[in-house]
Amino acid sequence: MIRAFMENDLTAIMQIWLDTNMKAHYFIPKEYWIDHYEMVRSALPQAEIYVYEDDAAKQIDGFIGLSNEHIEGIFVREGAQSNGIGKHLLEYAKSVKSKMSLCVYQKNTRAIQFYQREQFVIQSENTDDHTDQKEYIMIWKK
Repeated sequence: MIRAFMENDLTAIMQIWLDTNMKAHYFIPKEYWIDHYEMVRSALPQAEIYVYEDDAAKQIDGFIGLSNEHIEGIFVREGAQSNGIGKHLLEYAKSVKSKMSLCVYQKNTRAIQFYQREQFVIQSENTDDHTDQKEYIMIWKK
């Protein structure tokens, strides 16, 4: 089930955020994510967040964070990946937005392929000022 974020979800989604970033972005030192944990934890409740909760287990398996029409990220718990949860979260976001953009690291080929399957197109590329990594800016429109 997809639902809006609630304050008591914060601990679970922050753990998913940290674990997923460290694994998917193996090319960025883990300390980067650890150092940014508290900043993200305080900023996250201000974003538009939808969580995917396993109805049976009553456990959050993933979430999507949006800032207006920009996807800040889609994160799925490691044990729940490749089960369509990211696709469901993205489809939900598409149902409430008419266009969206996102940034994705060029080295994160799995994410790029996922977004391209979901009709996102590469609009441009640049370098992330914080990590010095090359990234694509991708867009989607209804």
